[in-house]
Amino acid sequence: MVPSFFIHLSSNLMDGLLLLVSYISNGTIFPQPLDKEEEKIYLEKLKNGESDAKNVLIEHNMRLVAHIVKKFENTKLVL
Repeated sequence: MVPSFFIHLSSNLMDGLLLLVSYISNGTIFPQPLDKEEEKIYLEKLKNGESDAKNVLIEHNMRLVAHIVKKFENTKLVL
């Protein structure tokens, strides 16, 4: 039996990948990165268990993730 942790982790990874793919395929403009103060606030909220903070941090870092994905998109590198 697969522990619930792995199910939860898989679900979160799939959610993140679907969000990334939708941003890239739709050509949507990414939200601007958070400034240092905002990032500290959301990291503290995440530390305190607020799940909305996690989504804000993910969404505001999608620009970086998309940049990295595009950089390795055609390298045939398998991770």
